[in-house]
Amino acid sequence: MKVIPVALTIAGSDSGGGAGIQADLKTFAALGVHGTCAITAITAQNTYSVTGVQEIDTALIEKQIEAVAEDLGVDAAKTGMLSSSGIITAVARSVRRYGFPLVVDPVMVAKSGAPLLQEEAVSTLVSELLPLAKVVTPNIPEAERLSGRRIEGVEDMKVVARLLAEEYGAEAVVIKGGHSASATAIDVLYYRGSFWEFSAERIETKNTHGTGCTFSAAITAELAKGKDIVEAVKKAKDFVTMAIKYSLPLGRGHGPVNPIAALAIDAERYRVLHNVSSALRILEEHGKSVAKLVPECQMNIAMSLPKHYARGVEDVAGVPGRIVKLNDSIKASSAPAFGASRHVARAVLKIMEYDPEVRAAANIRFSEEVLRILQELSYSVSYYDRREEPPEVKRVEGATIPWGVETAVRRAGGRVPRAIYHTGDWGKEPMILLFGKDAVEVANMVVEVAKRLGGEGSEADS
Repeated sequence: MKVIPVALTIAGSDSGGGAGIQADLKTFAALGVHGTCAITAITAQNTYSVTGVQEIDTALIEKQIEAVAEDLGVDAAKTGMLSSSGIITAVARSVRRYGFPLVVDPVMVAKSGAPLLQEEAVSTLVSELLPLAKVVTPNIPEAERLSGRRIEGVEDMKVVARLLAEEYGAEAVVIKGGHSASATAIDVLYYRGSFWEFSAERIETKNTHGTGCTFSAAITAELAKGKDIVEAVKKAKDFVTMAIKYSLPLGRGHGPVNPIAALAIDAERYRVLHNVSSALRILEEHGKSVAKLVPECQMNIAMSLPKHYARGVEDVAGVPGRIVKLNDSIKASSAPAFGASRHVARAVLKIMEYDPEVRAAANIRFSEEVLRILQELSYSVSYYDRREEPPEVKRVEGATIPWGVETAVRRAGGRVPRAIYHTGDWGKEPMILLFGKDAVEVANMVVEVAKRLGGEGSEADS
């Protein structure tokens, strides 16, 4: 029994790393299968153009497939850029030889508009490869080209999907709705006489390079793991939607989608929770000193995911119930969790707009003495005055702190200060926010201030 399923991509190389085998292998890895490849062509391309294509000799393409199939075995495979009739014929010969489940992504045109399949090869694709396909994944322009029929909406997508399956021999057909004008991105699957629709939010971004490759690779990975076609397409739809949501604004054209987004976010969430937990231990170890800095509204310490993955307070970890005074010390009300902070989290998200490296903050009690200590420690300090808050900002729930942070940064000449304070307003407690690259750094700042507030050598925590 294999320790991990093996998936094979038979496709072109994208020197920009956004599509082709590069996108496929990232997708395979992110979905927990071992990725292998047979390169059909080498392209010189980036986010806005394809400047060169060199096809690989068909004998070598078959050798690559043979090398993988004879040794590692192939649980499922996919095709991408096949370029010419000769390559399609060679690939079809290998598929018949080894009989692995095949996903055909009929790549015809690059995101930049450059052709990736020769005109004469379209008929070869239809006659030789589609009958071998377990799943075919055309977008709307590709489906129109393959079927010769115009697609105006979902009902047309169903008609063409049925046609491609029943007349050309593919077991299942997914027509992707990304090119449609609908408010949501709807994909239509036709399989064994039935239709399924998969909808997802339409994400406004130009960075969609590699979308089709990632989608077909995700279906392939799920088939390799033993999922049925409907479940594989459903999971692939969710996967590519996240890859688009967290796509990468690289280059001057269409930036690449991000197949490792789900993996990266999970890893970063673990790192953030671990860091905030470490920060809490530091604060509690010095609880008797730190207690002097706990404001009436209690203290919280928060840390965000990296800026590219942080979209709201739900992406910032804090302490549910905050950090409270307990006897003459402090205690975290519970273990850190994402979405547990509102006020401090909003401050962190705002400060990251000016410096993405500053991802953590804590609130402490305001006093003139604390301000003096911050100056002694050479921390840069700025402030905002809540009495200057515009009425239109006051009327919006949660808008005060981002406005205050923006005001303080502007007052500091555009530089991000290590501390921002305000002296309160009617019913609003004065407060100081300390900022750092992570929660541990902020915790150490709090402890240093607390020690000086109690006088040198006064630390007696145990």
